[in-house]
Amino acid sequence: MAEAHPSTPWRRRIGTAPKTWVVVMASAILLCWLPFAGRPLSPDEAGYLIVGGQWGHGSSLYGDYWVDRPPALVAIFEAADALGGTVPLRLLGGLAALLTVVLSGVLGRIAAPERRSAPLLTAGTAAVCVATPLFGATVVNGELLGLPFLVAGMLAYVAAAASRHPRRALVLSLAAGAAGAVGALVKQSMVDVFVVAAVLALTSSAARRRLPGLVVGALATTAVVVAVAALRGTAPAELWDAVVTFRLDAARELAGESGNAPARLAGLVGALAASGVPLVVAAFAWKGRGAPTRQGPWTAPDLRSAAYALLTFELLVAFLGGSYWLHYLMALVPGAVLFAAAFAQRPAPVTRSIGISLALAGLSSVAALGWVAAHPIDRPEEPAIDYLDAHAQRGDSGVVVLGAANVVRDAGLHATYPYLWSLPARVRDADLADLEGVLRASDRPTWVLVARRSVADWGLDFTEAQALLDADYAEVTTAGKFTIYRRTA
Repeated sequence: MAEAHPSTPWRRRIGTAPKTWVVVMASAILLCWLPFAGRPLSPDEAGYLIVGGQWGHGSSLYGDYWVDRPPALVAIFEAADALGGTVPLRLLGGLAALLTVVLSGVLGRIAAPERRSAPLLTAGTAAVCVATPLFGATVVNGELLGLPFLVAGMLAYVAAAASRHPRRALVLSLAAGAAGAVGALVKQSMVDVFVVAAVLALTSSAARRRLPGLVVGALATTAVVVAVAALRGTAPAELWDAVVTFRLDAARELAGESGNAPARLAGLVGALAASGVPLVVAAFAWKGRGAPTRQGPWTAPDLRSAAYALLTFELLVAFLGGSYWLHYLMALVPGAVLFAAAFAQRPAPVTRSIGISLALAGLSSVAALGWVAAHPIDRPEEPAIDYLDAHAQRGDSGVVVLGAANVVRDAGLHATYPYLWSLPARVRDADLADLEGVLRASDRPTWVLVARRSVADWGLDFTEAQALLDADYAEVTTAGKFTIYRRTA
């Protein structure tokens, strides 16, 4: 698409065609999500739905369950559970992807208002990321749900720095802080807005003047969310322990993991390379080496340094966390979009290399979507779910040792163990004392499922728990990776 002529007034150069194409791309992303709306839940999705569905005063952090995530994420899953569960949750994920694309287009327009292709470059970069299953798309996770808030926070702060009206700039900076805080309250590592703000404060005097407003907006929003969570039984001190202190303990646990973490790391690196996104970012970085163009009376701060800093931060979070799940790559979207915005601020033309890199990334996304549509994601928990569907009765309770919350939820069981994920259990119940207490209780669970290989890989001492199972349970079958026990006494 041809760029606007320099003599054209800047407010008339944007045109309507880029806006139309951004809407088309966003709509296409939502349509890509629809075929997967009814697919079986992942363990993470099921676990958060269980936690959100009963959040209130209880015996643990969130009601009767404990998870190392902030309250905004739990609130979103609570809403999805209230709306019906699986399909509403997936539609919320599709909506998050759509909003990310649209907001990325707006960011491009704000960063380079005189360049008509800017919204297409930023929205297109976001689209190829949020569409690909190589980044965990088609499954809803905290990284995806936090993206719209992060992109909204970045664009609000850039707009605040570019604004010539103090009152409007204050409102925008407050909104940037609020959006950035919500992003971090969805996933605590997603502090992208504040990374960008810190870099811009060092490189732009206009951005530096807007920093107090961002801080006030972030603190006020965090205070409100924490206060509301406290009213629902989630104490601030316990919340801090979950989202900060626990992560340090978990990092030490993951550092010594002897399971399949190396294979997941290789898969993460391979997925990132196959997505084509590194090629897109490299093209923007190489072709956007020059000085930025002044964008008329509305001149946003130069975003190149912020883009480098943000993407570096995002890569460190994704690869140093130790878990290496594919959906961690979704957190790279803001950094990639910022690279596109920084390129758009420069007079360099949209060359063939940029077009080819975006086309290859788009083809990769289409191919990955087609593969997942034809070959659904393997859920090793399904044999156990099928068995329990046939044999469990209404009102039965259950425990999976350790994790696989989709077994409990899809089979309609009530979980009696507060840890629905393996990592919290391995860190907070390493000696399995809490699990053993559940198995000794008078209301001990009807069903217990044990993934023996996982227990062995994690080096857990299962001797006492096994003795309790031998005394009060009967081994009824093996379903997939699980040995299933039913209470007899």
